[in-house]
Amino acid sequence: MDNHAAAARAAELRKLLNQYSYEYYVLDRPSVPDAEYDRLLRELQEIENAHPELITPDSPTQRVGGEPLSGFAKVVHDTPMLSLANAFNEADLRDFDRRVRETAGDPYEYVCELKIDGLAISLKYENGLFVQGSTRGDGTIGEDITANLRTVRSIPLRLNEPVTIEARGECFMPKKSFEALNRIKEENGEEPFANPRNAAAGSLRQLDPKIAASRNLDTFMYAIGDTTGLNIATHSEGLAYLEKLGLKVNKETRICRDIGEVLEFIAEWTEKRPALPYEIDGIVIKVNDYAQEAALGTTVKSPRWAIAYKFPAEEVVTKLTGIEVKVGRTGVVTPTAILEPVRVAGTTVQRATLHNEDLIREKDIRIGDYVIVKKAGDIIPEVVRPIPERRTGEERAFSMPSHCPDCGSELVRLEDEVALRCINPNCPAQIREGLIHFVSRNAMNIEGLGEKVISQLFAHELIHNVADIYRLKKEELLQLERMGEKSVSNLLAAIEASKKNSLEKLLFGLGIRHVGAKAAKILAEHFETMERLSEATREELEAIPDIGEKMADSIVAYFENEEALGLVRELAVLGVNMVYKGPKRAEKRNADSPFAGKTVVLTGKLVNLTRNEAKEKLEALGANVTGSVSKNTDLVIAGEDAGTKLAKAEQLGIEVWDEAAFLERLNS
Repeated sequence: MDNHAAAARAAELRKLLNQYSYEYYVLDRPSVPDAEYDRLLRELQEIENAHPELITPDSPTQRVGGEPLSGFAKVVHDTPMLSLANAFNEADLRDFDRRVRETAGDPYEYVCELKIDGLAISLKYENGLFVQGSTRGDGTIGEDITANLRTVRSIPLRLNEPVTIEARGECFMPKKSFEALNRIKEENGEEPFANPRNAAAGSLRQLDPKIAASRNLDTFMYAIGDTTGLNIATHSEGLAYLEKLGLKVNKETRICRDIGEVLEFIAEWTEKRPALPYEIDGIVIKVNDYAQEAALGTTVKSPRWAIAYKFPAEEVVTKLTGIEVKVGRTGVVTPTAILEPVRVAGTTVQRATLHNEDLIREKDIRIGDYVIVKKAGDIIPEVVRPIPERRTGEERAFSMPSHCPDCGSELVRLEDEVALRCINPNCPAQIREGLIHFVSRNAMNIEGLGEKVISQLFAHELIHNVADIYRLKKEELLQLERMGEKSVSNLLAAIEASKKNSLEKLLFGLGIRHVGAKAAKILAEHFETMERLSEATREELEAIPDIGEKMADSIVAYFENEEALGLVRELAVLGVNMVYKGPKRAEKRNADSPFAGKTVVLTGKLVNLTRNEAKEKLEALGANVTGSVSKNTDLVIAGEDAGTKLAKAEQLGIEVWDEAAFLERLNS
């Protein structure tokens, strides 16, 4: 076969095989027998082996997995992948509905979706070709798992249209695949996976894509990353568009006109849940209209226009054999129940939180009790209550210690607090926990520096404060247990990379009292540099929205402490970034900007700017850029070939600028 004929036949085979794969894995309607698919695939492989130049990124032969990776690169999400707030009962849902009605007004409607129990992923396509897949990570930064996602058959390597788009969804392991995988693990004498979610996450984080390819993963896509430029006004239209492009969308989705219909949908799927071929752990409820979503907005952690109803947690009975106390990074002493091992919600539980001494007394929990245990939010094990009728008389009441178990200092209970606290600033437990917090995902996010490694470094006196992390030497690390050449190199590279984090990551990592991730972001956006923040007065801090009196006092006190200030200076000398790198918050001095406080929609094709560039410029000048036109829209900027959004703007009498007028105002 000559080159021309081979190229033509390879193109024909790719088209056929991709269509058959779409019918089988996405539509669940195979049109040809497996033997025919396999025959055509072998033919394509033979052509590509003879003519390697004909191999294309969207060829079905490229799904089997390439060479093993050395690690996963970090990916910064263009738009944050926010997590959802949770609802656990009808009251939570009605409260959510009330907040929506107060802001969105009537009419409004919800889209209800099954909450797939898997791993959140982002898929990027350029001109219809799959170019990058990543995990959610901390919502801002994920991991590049493109090679592994290419092996998932329900993910098209080429879309039905040559569009540039980001699709978001869930990668999961079907029940049958999970059961088959665990049978193999047990036969090999390996520890089985606890649940399909862990199995999916473990498969996608394999450095060898061939392992991921063997795990029979699947996907459902549930959102478009950025709808700017698309003539789509609602979430349901967005789902239909994803499906049109060839992506797999869950069919068990329903538009509900009010919260009553939402509750009916939840009741239906609470009953039908066991019959599904995949695991779900709840129902996601979203406001359908994009303009109403924009009006509702988001918090730092989650959108206000969506909520996840979680199915009631599984409850089991086990014996409480003891209670241990642990000192946290702020000195709070927390009691933890030691349990006879028991399976709860797919994992074996041996420890569970008891929160504080008052709760133990209130619930009358005793050592030796049989207790009911559940996972709060299906994640954190907790003791619900004891079972008094099973007591034998040998059970013992528990009392909190009077002195810190780590440093021996007397424990105190501060005013208006229920928890006992160690107030010794040199307490080793607090220092160790502070180090663990500093490297955690929402803080400096240093991969490879987990709790065990930090504890090991601390025990060997290689680190005493967070600055010491940046002084670690290869030779020192190689002396430690389970530290080989490769793992040490990867760890030092991760430490070095963390120096480039934006200011808010460092602020949160420092563990300033009352300053959580949201507050750290607000402070970083406002002051932009650590130096400016360190010089801020209480009055300046309290003037910032969401920064209250307690937090302001805590921040000022932190930077007045010479030891804390010295640590910050030390980190700066070691090369840790002290500047905010995120998008700048619109300042009051931009109040004279024609865009300040305006809701703006971009539509059509811009010639002189990319859509993202235009969006960034508008937001820097105080505009709120949304994806759909509504009565709340102040301005529409229409490029070439503007469609329905322009028509709607004209219908509603909204001001419209062409690109020339927009550029003129930008440059004026």
